[in-house]
Amino acid sequence: MSYSLKECGLTPKRIELLNKANIFNSDDLFSYYPYRYDVLESVPYKDWKVNDKVIFEGILISKPATYKYRGNRSVSRFNVLSEDDVINVTIYNRHWVSQLKLEQKLVIIGKYEGNNKVTASNYYGKPIDEFLGINPIYPLVDKLTQKNVNDSIKKAFNKLKDKIENIIPNEFIIRYRLLNKKDAIRMIHFPKSYNEIRLALRTLKYEEFLKFNVAINLIREANDSTTFNQGKSFNYDDVFVLANNLSFNLTKDQLRSVNEILDDLSSNKIMYRLLQGDVGSGKTLVAALGLYATFLSGKQGALLAPTEILAKQHYKSLKTLFRPTNVKIEVLYSALSTLKKKDLLDKLVNKEIDILVGTHAILQDNVVFNDLGMVVADEQHRFGVKQREKLREKGDKVDFLLMSATPIPRTLAMILYGDMDISTIETMPKGRKPVKTYLINENSFMSVIDEIEEKLALNEQIYIICAAIEESENFEARNTVDIYNNLKEYFDGRYNVGLLHGKMKSEEKEDVMEEFSKNKIQILISTTVIEVGVNVVNATVMIIYDAHRYGLSQLHQLRGRIQRGNKEGICYLLTDSKDEESLNRLNVLLKSNNGFEISAEDLRLRGPGDILGTRQSGVPGFILGDIFKDTKIINQSRIDAKEIIENKDKPDNNRFIKLIEKESTSYMD
Repeated sequence: MSYSLKECGLTPKRIELLNKANIFNSDDLFSYYPYRYDVLESVPYKDWKVNDKVIFEGILISKPATYKYRGNRSVSRFNVLSEDDVINVTIYNRHWVSQLKLEQKLVIIGKYEGNNKVTASNYYGKPIDEFLGINPIYPLVDKLTQKNVNDSIKKAFNKLKDKIENIIPNEFIIRYRLLNKKDAIRMIHFPKSYNEIRLALRTLKYEEFLKFNVAINLIREANDSTTFNQGKSFNYDDVFVLANNLSFNLTKDQLRSVNEILDDLSSNKIMYRLLQGDVGSGKTLVAALGLYATFLSGKQGALLAPTEILAKQHYKSLKTLFRPTNVKIEVLYSALSTLKKKDLLDKLVNKEIDILVGTHAILQDNVVFNDLGMVVADEQHRFGVKQREKLREKGDKVDFLLMSATPIPRTLAMILYGDMDISTIETMPKGRKPVKTYLINENSFMSVIDEIEEKLALNEQIYIICAAIEESENFEARNTVDIYNNLKEYFDGRYNVGLLHGKMKSEEKEDVMEEFSKNKIQILISTTVIEVGVNVVNATVMIIYDAHRYGLSQLHQLRGRIQRGNKEGICYLLTDSKDEESLNRLNVLLKSNNGFEISAEDLRLRGPGDILGTRQSGVPGFILGDIFKDTKIINQSRIDAKEIIENKDKPDNNRFIKLIEKESTSYMD
């Protein structure tokens, strides 16, 4: 059971601070885990080494002198006597130290600079014994301090410790010799040894993975429990007649994926399938063949895209693909005129439209299908559970195909998307050349100007990507507006420069993309609005400013825009970052063009939070669990989750399932 922060005994002011860190109840507070621990031990002065972190007790023997500089900043200096040694202490931005009294006993924590000098990070008037040992270090936001967090957790724990109940069914606690939840919380936040931290992590990680896997099993069970008298009726050969009209052959992975989708459509269960593949692997064609099968069965289909630009592009692609057939396709987006929208919706309900392509506008209540049979969602993580439920209500046996261009290895996909069936396209179409990627340790367009001039002279086009739209005091990065103005002046009279970003109106964005696709614009300055799916074959070069600000998968997605034709694409990653970790991360893109490898590395470096956090599938995420390092716990928890689902009649299991169902509802809200 969870308790409010007020019930935890915290003041309104403290509650307000904690709320900013997304801590709203006792569960949030107890699961606000340390990200590391500091070990503080008292070492005699004679054993101190330069740059050591030190803690010592001393008597104040000189009145602190404080000097202010640069506004409200300050530096204070004073001396303390520690045993028989005089230590010179410097501390920054603590101008109130002037209130300390001579001969006052202090505990100083800081860094030893040599020559009896210490730069203090803090000082206290409490006995040194209260600080020695293992101290948790928490992530902080806004004005929250380590002391705020530590004191809040301690207060709540002392008040509620006798009310903290085990979540894991007792059978598994005994089987794996896990800790009681109360002891695990105490040991993770107030450990007496590293062994206590290890034991707490073992229990809490298992709990996270067990909750996740039970939630996944419940969703799959719910999906599988809905059956129909019969599936969609169509002839497989008729579907492949359309595929055979193409100027190229399907790859073996595309062929297998199409058959998996067709099997799902013709079954009496709802399809809930993830289609994942690298940029340019041909996922949309596979999805289109599924939509064609749906049309052949006499039902309507829908394709949802995350942006208007992409929706219109899908519409054009499908129109071309279905030209030899009598499939009627339309596109719906919010900028359509009221008259056109009304006409389109009338046709839809009267079944004069077979496939509707659109943005989130398709989810609106006034969009009524005559007989919706299949939904394809492009970039699946942008469409949540509630949105999918709205679509399910628009037809009978609505099958779902969710496409992702951020592919991950199948074993990881089975963990993160265990409630879905998975089709994977790994083989790329023949003739597709990998993008050459270069890391430039300078955030300047002029560092690649010769190469750019050469490409423009060959009548090839260029994308330039910026992290910001306009200059901002809060965000230090090159911005589209400044770069656009600079390059427009630089290339004046020779090449046309265009600007594209999210603040522009739909019509403006459409006009710019239309001009770029017709080569009326040669250089397009843009934000990541072009990340997903935009297809301009003649664009062969991409420059990405402040590349260290992006995730690896996002950078790989971006450079996929210049892998559309038979010419070799070139991507320049510009950065002035000196951070070694950031540079090592960017080097991954220089070594690999394999989206599966890249997203696996991205997951390893950044964790699954991005996927689970935006997945919106009613499943708990991982705070402590690491899907790469904790494979043994994950695999065992999957087995145990299945056992719990199969033995719902056991009181402990039933209680655990009820808890997951309750939590899953809140994850979807």
